[in-house]
Amino acid sequence: MRSRVNHRPPTEGTIRRLERSSGALATRAVARMDEQLPWFRAMPADRRSWVTLVAQRGIASLVEWCRDPGRPPRLTGDVFGAAPRELVRVVALKQTVDLIQVVVDVLEDHVASVAEPGDEDALHLAVLQFSREVAFATAHVYASFAENRGAWDARLEALVVDALVRGERSEELSGRAAALGWATSTPVVVLVGATPAGEDPHGAVRRAARSLGSDVLVGVHAEQLVVVLGRPDDLDEVAERVSDEFGEGPVVTGPVVDGLARAGESAAAALAGLRAARAWPEAPRPVAADALLAERALDGDPLARAALSERVAAPLQAAGGEVLETVRAVLSSGGNLEASARAIFVHPNTVRYRLKRAAEITGVSVTDPRGSWTLQVALALAQLDHERSLWH
Repeated sequence: MRSRVNHRPPTEGTIRRLERSSGALATRAVARMDEQLPWFRAMPADRRSWVTLVAQRGIASLVEWCRDPGRPPRLTGDVFGAAPRELVRVVALKQTVDLIQVVVDVLEDHVASVAEPGDEDALHLAVLQFSREVAFATAHVYASFAENRGAWDARLEALVVDALVRGERSEELSGRAAALGWATSTPVVVLVGATPAGEDPHGAVRRAARSLGSDVLVGVHAEQLVVVLGRPDDLDEVAERVSDEFGEGPVVTGPVVDGLARAGESAAAALAGLRAARAWPEAPRPVAADALLAERALDGDPLARAALSERVAAPLQAAGGEVLETVRAVLSSGGNLEASARAIFVHPNTVRYRLKRAAEITGVSVTDPRGSWTLQVALALAQLDHERSLWH
């Protein structure tokens, strides 16, 4: 507990004179702030008016406190007046301490003219003690605001992440994220995986992401950890580092999208990939959702099925029968190029040329185990869709 200075309070006459002078003292205090504090001069007019109000309320509170010096000043109601939250948002604690010091200096400079004869020391000590009480109360207000702001930010962050997971797409998302300090048009990627057991992952994920200059939002959806990353370039580097903070099991990254308004697309792909990742036990960590298109399609993901059709099956069909025939032959032979060449009566170099062409138009290679698997699934689904369309 803080010790209190015991002294004779100012007389009622001095208190009445201080009350009558409060307006003029507040005006002088604001004028001195303007002279001594460059950041105060740069403030917009409305914010300067808040500070003026605080100075007036502060001196009025001193008057009341002099009548009852045993009562700690009620800073929020007595001093900050009508706009405590606004002032805390725009004026840092150090700046508020500077404001208080200016007001105290002005009061001390005018003790002799305000106090009744013989009462100068009493008023001077009252001003010093009151300034100390206000300083303690100010620190309490800022600490409470920081605590409340932290809780509010956590709730807002959870709402944003939950909206992305649910596929919500609206301009409100960008506004909410901006309130959390998110850049407006930064490329975005979403990671999903298991929540680490027995610990709160939020702090570790934020530190890892911010150490690489990335914006970050963190949320827990069911038992899944969902992380949204934003950076102008090289998001793969950040995703790889942040993946270390997830729990056991696969970590899946959605595709990079151009801004938070489309982050739901990245989240949907990542979540679908996480559900299907168990079908590829040897998958790297993190693994791209697009690398799991075949597993996702088999798991019933319509987005993956459409992607396989648009990116793989349809381009092969459009490239001409020879390319598609060669791909099918190589798949049937287990990747044996010579056997494939004999089966379709062409030279092995022709097979190689056609496979190169197939890889260029689809982005996957039939000679790669994962590429071969993706091509098999894509072509099988395309055949099923074709036969289904014939029946209808």
